[in-house]
Amino acid sequence: MPPRALKPIAFALLLAPLAKMAADAATGGLGANPIAEGLNRLGFWTLTFLALSLVPTPAREILGVSWPVRLRRTIGLFAFAYGTLHFAWYLGVDKFFALGEVGRDIGKRKFIAVGFAALVVLVPLAVTSTDRWVRRLGHLRWKRLHRLAYLAALLGVLHFLWRVKADLRKPLLFAGAVGLLLLLRVPFALRRAMRSRSAGQSSPSPRLRLRGEGGGER
Repeated sequence: MPPRALKPIAFALLLAPLAKMAADAATGGLGANPIAEGLNRLGFWTLTFLALSLVPTPAREILGVSWPVRLRRTIGLFAFAYGTLHFAWYLGVDKFFALGEVGRDIGKRKFIAVGFAALVVLVPLAVTSTDRWVRRLGHLRWKRLHRLAYLAALLGVLHFLWRVKADLRKPLLFAGAVGLLLLLRVPFALRRAMRSRSAGQSSPSPRLRLRGEGGGER
């Protein structure tokens, strides 16, 4: 597949659930409880895209497949967009912008508090998703910041688990997928840490370099 075709195809696929939901809303296809159905769909796709945004790194490191890395930021931004719509649906359609009631819900209902925390975690990742921010922060600091995507995914899974009261199959499936993606990173993280430690031990200290180059310490 030509690299230029990747993003347009990704955009179309990522927008498809929202288009389907809009069509269902217009034709009465959201069922007997359209408010709950809308919340459920937007939350499901938020977590789906958030989990998918974690796939490119292990795909490259384990399978040697690099093209998904080009879509990582796009998928992550769509996860944030769907998460924002999920919260906006809850705020506007479910609660009619009753901010006091929303605040009480966040304080008293732990699944809402955790879901809100996941959205807050995604905000700095969305803001710093551009190449300009990569240059501004430096690649290493930017990568460290964007590892918060794993925290957001874990919070999203917890939100889903606490939200569902009966059928836990879907949230447990997400928990397994996110847990696996985290485990796949562990060997590579350990390897990088060992490499960094070895490099630090093998490089001479500034004092030793001064003695070797200048003939003595000043």
